[in-house]
Amino acid sequence: MSDKKITVSVIRERKLAGQAVSMLTAYDYSMAVTLDRAGVDMLLVGDSLGNVVLGYDSTLPVTMEDMIHHGKAVCRGAKRALVVVDMPFMSYQVTVEAAVTNAGRIMKETGAQAVKVEGGEEMAEVVSAIVRAGIPVVAHVGLTPQSVHQLGGFKVQGKSQAAAQKLLNDARALEKAGAFALVMECIPEALAQKVTQALQIATIGIGAGAGCDGQVLVINDLLGMCSGFTPKFVKKYANLERMISESVTAYIREIGEKQFPGPEHSFQLADVELEKLY
Repeated sequence: MSDKKITVSVIRERKLAGQAVSMLTAYDYSMAVTLDRAGVDMLLVGDSLGNVVLGYDSTLPVTMEDMIHHGKAVCRGAKRALVVVDMPFMSYQVTVEAAVTNAGRIMKETGAQAVKVEGGEEMAEVVSAIVRAGIPVVAHVGLTPQSVHQLGGFKVQGKSQAAAQKLLNDARALEKAGAFALVMECIPEALAQKVTQALQIATIGIGAGAGCDGQVLVINDLLGMCSGFTPKFVKKYANLERMISESVTAYIREIGEKQFPGPEHSFQLADVELEKLY
């Protein structure tokens, strides 16, 4: 693994060279340090923190303040990886001017290298304006969680000819608007591969098959830190929820049995000094 800082230019070079791009979410300093040292190319401070960190049922309640708070922490931990911060719901949909202002605030206050926005061709003007302001943009099409109610739930997108054509048109429009990468979520593998071949910018899949230029997962899913429903596209590389639970159970037991803390975890006072107390 090279220690070379990952930049927008590096991601573009990876696309041209046919080299894979790795991306994972991160929401705090310690995880950012670990993932950065492990060699992940891009860290996404996703608004998915609403679900996995803040306990919301969706990403919709997440605020600019939430994203900036967590974005700062991740940027302090990332030395090599390119950090992308999600623009939260309603921070860029109202007006182009507000979108540029909020994107600029994220960049200035977090130290991130790019922002991510959801939406297709209808967001091309917003993407173009943010890029003109000197801010790199990752676009996001397919299943866009901020539009979950409009989409009718969390389900695969682009399954009909018309829907697939719209997604391809969206991708082309976002590339033309200046996005340097495109996240594609929950779309058929063949469609994702066709979009990837049609674009000069890197595609990053999540539930979009192996034909994309790169992949992204929520770190909590990858590590098995969340119980409950697991999407089909998630591969759990560990089961940290079980390991954490077993460790905490052992901790509680050892406290009750006076096994912890042991002498090796305690500080001592010489008997001669103890005898002087009154």
